[in-house]
Amino acid sequence: MSKHFLRDHFLLRLTLAGLSLALSACASLPDVQYLKTSLQPQDSATIQTAQGNTLSKEKTESLLARRLRSDNVALPELAALEEAATGSPLIAGNKLTLLNDGPDTIRAMLAAIRAAKDHVNLETYIFNEDALGTEFAELLMQKQRDGVQVNIIYDSIGSLSTPPEFFQKLRDSGINLLEFSPVNPFKRAFSTRLNNRDHRKIMVVDGRIAFTGGINISSDYSSSSLFRSNKKQSDQDLGWRDTHIQVEGPAVASFQWLFMQTWVSQKNENLSKRNYFPPLTRMGDKMVRVIGSEPGGNYEMYKAYALAMQEAKVSIHVTNAYFVPDVQLVQAITNAAKRGVDVKMVFPGMSDVGLVMHAGRSFYTELLAAGVRVFELQASVLHAKTAVIDGYWSTIGSTNLDMRSFLHNREVNLITLDKAFGDVMESAFNEDLKNSIEITAEEWDKRPFSNRMKEWMARRLEYWL
Repeated sequence: MSKHFLRDHFLLRLTLAGLSLALSACASLPDVQYLKTSLQPQDSATIQTAQGNTLSKEKTESLLARRLRSDNVALPELAALEEAATGSPLIAGNKLTLLNDGPDTIRAMLAAIRAAKDHVNLETYIFNEDALGTEFAELLMQKQRDGVQVNIIYDSIGSLSTPPEFFQKLRDSGINLLEFSPVNPFKRAFSTRLNNRDHRKIMVVDGRIAFTGGINISSDYSSSSLFRSNKKQSDQDLGWRDTHIQVEGPAVASFQWLFMQTWVSQKNENLSKRNYFPPLTRMGDKMVRVIGSEPGGNYEMYKAYALAMQEAKVSIHVTNAYFVPDVQLVQAITNAAKRGVDVKMVFPGMSDVGLVMHAGRSFYTELLAAGVRVFELQASVLHAKTAVIDGYWSTIGSTNLDMRSFLHNREVNLITLDKAFGDVMESAFNEDLKNSIEITAEEWDKRPFSNRMKEWMARRLEYWL
């Protein structure tokens, strides 16, 4: 883990906070306290097929009844409510591969790039000029020379420490590059939009395979964490703990659309003509929902999280890097614990952004008093953004449980309703618990006054973090 990167990432986050303080007219999240009763869902959720068709109501209800059987949870009802809240249908026929930590994700992404025949579309918050960034760059330039069109979106703030010469080399090879919302005032007029960042991580290859999650193009992911490894906490080469997912099937088109929408929102030039939307066939049995959110939008992922937590009957298991939620989300979490739901949350024990970690810790007293069990991951920087609720509802993506993700950033998450995949997510969550320490109310009350002051000060900035 690079100390310089930790410092730079902290400064980037602090810079954005300063921009928000100076420029933004405070946007606010929607009222979700009565979200369920305010929605007007259809009788059943919409399910799209590989051919782009919508299943009939009868077939939809039959499929939902077969796939979402549960004695405790009314999942077909939740599916319809979630569609009404987010505007996104379920997409059937997908294969999902969970990728834990950097090495597995990097291997899968590089293999997909090497196999590319038509195009590679990459959208990332951070593209570093380090060993891993250089490996990606060299391979992408080689594919461009081989006739595969490569299109890259990188965030100007997220990649601020990357030299311009690095990106110019990519451009010179023929790769199309888009710098999202440039910081340079000569490239874009100075405005409040500087605080609105592209935090998405999307890669689509040949329109047939997609990746998303929390992993950036950075050498902090070159090594694994303690997760299912033989490493020890004292090892010097521990990488960040993060989660990505590989998607094959009809849902890939949704990720492609999100990439295209970001491109056209920032750049007038059309992308080179390629087969961006090939016919997609059924690749598996997973029903998924692809949620893209953006500043000034409909707060889709915020609503999805709030609704799933409000409707939870059995369990809420969350792993999240940056926990700075609003009062409504805290209420959804604590209310669930009070009604007997098993609520466990894994947060960072160390972080690349200490200010955000202290802000997150300022919520511990309230969570613990409600019966929420709080854990902190040890040894590695936690960067994952995942949750599994009631063993069926799972999400992986770029969205943190903080105001920055919900209000200021472009984010993307995949949601799936599936027991078998939920079991995979629960297994990963339990592995993180093994590598974490539990924070008890008694121990927390004994923390130093200096820590309490850090939490108090960080909490004052929660809206802008």
